[in-house]
Amino acid sequence: MFENHKIFETEIAGQKISFETGKLCGLSNGSCLVRYGETTVLVNVTMSEKPRDGIDFFPLSVDFEEKLYAVGRIPGSFMKREGRPSQNAVLSSRCVDRPIRPLFPDDMRNDVSVVMTVLSVEQDFSPEVAGMIGASFALHISDIPWNGPLSCVSVGLVDGNLVLNPNSAQRKASKLDLTVVGSAEKIVMIEAGADQVTEDVMLDAIKTAHAEIKKMVAFIEDVRSRIGKPKIPFTPVEVDAGMFGAVKEFAADKIRYALDTDDKNIREARLAPVKDEILAHFAGQYPEREGELEQCIYKLQKYVVRRWLLDDGKRVDGRGMDDIRALHAEAGIIPRVHGSGLFTRGQTQVLTVTTLGPVSDSQRVDGIGDEDFRRYMHQYNFPSYSVGETRPNRGPGRREIGHGALAERALEPVIPPVEEFPYALRLVSEVLSSNGSTSQGAICASTMSLMDAGVPIKAPVAGISCGLISEDGRWMTMVDIQGLEDFFGDMDFKVGGTHKGITAIQMDIKVDGLTYDIIEEAFEKCRKARLHILDDIMLAHLPAPREELSKYAPKMLTLTIDPEKIREVIGSGGKVIQRICAECDVKIDIEDDGKVFVLSADIENARRAVSVIKTIAEDPEIGAFYRGKVTRLMPFGAFVEIAPGKEGLVHISKLDLERVEKVEDVVSVGSEVLVKVTEIDAQGRINLSRKDALLAMKKKEGENAGRK
Repeated sequence: MFENHKIFETEIAGQKISFETGKLCGLSNGSCLVRYGETTVLVNVTMSEKPRDGIDFFPLSVDFEEKLYAVGRIPGSFMKREGRPSQNAVLSSRCVDRPIRPLFPDDMRNDVSVVMTVLSVEQDFSPEVAGMIGASFALHISDIPWNGPLSCVSVGLVDGNLVLNPNSAQRKASKLDLTVVGSAEKIVMIEAGADQVTEDVMLDAIKTAHAEIKKMVAFIEDVRSRIGKPKIPFTPVEVDAGMFGAVKEFAADKIRYALDTDDKNIREARLAPVKDEILAHFAGQYPEREGELEQCIYKLQKYVVRRWLLDDGKRVDGRGMDDIRALHAEAGIIPRVHGSGLFTRGQTQVLTVTTLGPVSDSQRVDGIGDEDFRRYMHQYNFPSYSVGETRPNRGPGRREIGHGALAERALEPVIPPVEEFPYALRLVSEVLSSNGSTSQGAICASTMSLMDAGVPIKAPVAGISCGLISEDGRWMTMVDIQGLEDFFGDMDFKVGGTHKGITAIQMDIKVDGLTYDIIEEAFEKCRKARLHILDDIMLAHLPAPREELSKYAPKMLTLTIDPEKIREVIGSGGKVIQRICAECDVKIDIEDDGKVFVLSADIENARRAVSVIKTIAEDPEIGAFYRGKVTRLMPFGAFVEIAPGKEGLVHISKLDLERVEKVEDVVSVGSEVLVKVTEIDAQGRINLSRKDALLAMKKKEGENAGRK
C-alpha cells in the first residue's frame, strides 16, 4: 500500500536518528517522521500554489506543536485540550523560523507552512533538535524552493567539557545551553543561555557543534539525491531596472539628506515629503504602478544606507563603527513598587519593574519538558506608542515572548538560589521608546531594577547588539545598531553578559550564514561595549544591590522542619496553618522536604509565625518559655495552648507568685500568658508554670537594673 515508504537512518552526536517518509501525510509538499531515541516528531511542510497579491513580505509560518499526550499528561485547562502555544513552543518555533527563513528566495510571496508535531518525548532526546533537523529534511526533499539543507546541534558544558546534545542529567549540570544551526559552510543561528561563559569557550563550542552539523547536512543532501522532488520553478520578481534608475537619479540626494540624522522622528518627517514628491513626479511616467514605485523607494533607502557603511565607513547617525549612542541608567524611579530600573540608549528606552512574592507564586509550566515550575519570570511588552504608531494592544506576540525569554535567560544565572533568597521574582520590561535592540535595553534595565529591589544578584548583567553589512565577499560589523541599520543590514547579533562572561546570545540574520571570523569579531565588540555599559553607566549610578528590600516588599523568613511534622503544622483540613496565617497575618508555604517559607509585610509577624511553627514541629524542651493562650479553666488549674493543637496544664499552685484561691482570679479564657515548661511526662503531657516564668522575668529585670 505504501510504495514510497522509506526509512533513512544515521547518527548525530553518537545517537541514532531516523527519518521515515512516504507513509504518513501524503498531501504535504514534504514530510517526515523523526525518531530520536523514543522522541518522535512529525514534520510537515506545505506551500500555496500561487503567491499572495499586494504584500511586501514572505508569509512563512512555523509552528512547534506540543501535545501533552507525548509525555502522558492530560491538559490542566477546563477544556482538557491544548490551548495557545506554551512559551517553550513559541521559542522553539522561533528557533526554527530564524534559520530557515533567509534560505527562501528573497521575493517569494507564496504562503509556506512548517508544522512540527511532537508525538512522544524521551527527556534525554530533545524534541526541539529533532524538530529543527526534521524541518530541514522535509523542506529539502520537498518541491518547495529553498536553499538548504541545515542541521542543528545543542551543546552543554559539564565539568569543563563540551557535550553535544546533552541528556537530561547533563543539561541540569551544564553551565551552557547552546543551540547552533548551520549549513555545510556557515553558521545560520545561535541561541544560548550560559553561566558567565567566556567568549573563547563559546566560540569553541560553536565550532565543535558545526563539525557535527556538517555530517547531518551531508546525510540530508544524500537523501535528497535519492528521493527529492524537483523544485517548483521560481522566477524572482525584480524591481524594474529602468524605473529604479530613474528614481535613483531623481531622488538619491533627497533620500541621503532625509536619512542623515540621529533622530528617528526627524528622519521620518524628512522622508514623508520625499516619498510624496517621488510618487507625484513619476505618476505620469508610470501610471497605476504606485506599488512598484514604493518598492523602488525602499530599495533606494537600502542602497544609500549600505553604500554609506560599506564604501564610506559612515553610519546613519554619524557614529563610528564601534561607538555606542548616548547612555543613561537610573534606578528607583517608580514609588511603592519593589524595584524599578530605567535604561536609555539613544532613542531606545526600557523601564523594568521588579515584584517579589512567595515561592508559591512561581509559574506552573504545563508543557512537555521536565520543568514544572518557574520561580523567575520575565515578561516584555512592546506597545505601539514605543514606535510612534497607533494600534490596539492584543497581548504579547511571538516577538514579545521571545525578547522576554532572552532577557530572562541573560539574568537567570545571576539570580540567587532559593536557599539564599526565598522569593519568586517577576520582572516586567516596558519598552517606552524603540530605535534598535530593545531586548538588550531590557537586560540593562532589569539589572538596575533587581539591584534597586535589593535582590543580591551574583553579578550585574548588560546587553548590547552587533550588526553586519556584507556584500560580494566584503563585510563589516558595527556595534549598537539602531533600527535603520537592523532593517537594511544583515545581522542582529545580541549578546548579554557580566564582567566574567556571556549569559545569553540570540542571533538573527538575513544572509545565508556567518563565518567564524564574523562571529569572533562580533563577540569581541560586544564584550568591550558590555564592559563600558556596566562600569561607566550602570554601576556608576548604582554600584551594588541595595542592602535592604523595599519597605513595600514582603519580608520572608525560612526554616526547615522534620517532614514527618508537616502534617501537624498543616492540621486536619488545613485548620492549623490557616489559623497561624490569620493570627499572625502571614502567608506560609511548605515544601515536601520540610522547607517552610513564611512571608509577611511585617517582619515581626513573620517571626511570630516562625516561633509558632517551631513550637509545633519541635518537641517542647523542659525549661523553654512560651507565650500561650488560655483555652480552658478547671478547679485545679488552667490549660494553655502554646501552639495550635499543643497545650499544657498550669496547675493552680503554679499560676502566680502568691497563693491562688480560684483560677478565675488570675486568668480567664483567651488570656495570653508567659509560661515555662517544667515537665513532660511519659505520655507526652506537658506541665507548665506561670510562676516560674514570672520569677525569671523579675530576675532579668533586676539584672538589667544592676547594669544601669
